[in-house]
Amino acid sequence: MRTPRNERVGSGPGAAKAAGSKHTQAPRGPKGADSVEDGPERKCILSGRHDARDSLIRLAISPDGPDGVAMVLPDVLARAPGRGAWIGVTRAELEVAIAKGKLKGALARAYKGAKLSIPDDLPDLIEAALTRAFYDRLGLAYGAGQVLVGSDRIAENARMGRVVWLAHASDAGSDGNRKLDQAWRVGQEAEGSGMTGVTLPLDRAGLSVALGRENVVHLALTDRAVADRLAPLLGRLLHYLDRPDADGQDIQGKPVADAAVGADDDVLM
Repeated sequence: MRTPRNERVGSGPGAAKAAGSKHTQAPRGPKGADSVEDGPERKCILSGRHDARDSLIRLAISPDGPDGVAMVLPDVLARAPGRGAWIGVTRAELEVAIAKGKLKGALARAYKGAKLSIPDDLPDLIEAALTRAFYDRLGLAYGAGQVLVGSDRIAENARMGRVVWLAHASDAGSDGNRKLDQAWRVGQEAEGSGMTGVTLPLDRAGLSVALGRENVVHLALTDRAVADRLAPLLGRLLHYLDRPDADGQDIQGKPVADAAVGADDDVLM
């Protein structure tokens, strides 16, 4: 893999294949390889804005093909060897950048001398990879017994103050959402705060497949460390889909208006 003029890749879990596409993600580096970061920030090659690495999406290139042309692929969990180019734009902004040739130019500057091919479905590949990364991590937490499902069980734990993160499928009923949100606010002594569960960008059918369980409509976490590990993955996905505030909430469910003073308007975990 070629090395562009950009920052080195950091550590992270292996990236999943982009679902439903003939392309795969960028190849992974050797397991256990040293991948210490130079620093916490990276620069978006399209906007020029610096942001936390976990807020950006890494692009890498495959090994050269027979004709010497390398494919540009998403590496959302930053495991491909070599250096990477980073973007922090929404899907709509990326599509405009591709159509106007701005992404091609930015990548040409990042990967000096490399012959590159940008897949026509790169925006789809990135969305699929971000979605898979979040739900793979969520599935691992569920397999470890760290995710609560079932309205009654969630409501009981929420009222007892045990729930630290609450989420609903995109097609969950509004009545069920309100009841669980209210139970959560009671348990957190946050009545009147407007705190609500995050609406995930996946319906109950997709969420059920992700967790390997039937009819998953709501889910909750009781472990703050687990919620903090999921937050960067969900934050990047929501930002890419142009839903950075999760319908008026930050990733932890608090109203954006109640966020800490000095925080950015966009919630990019």
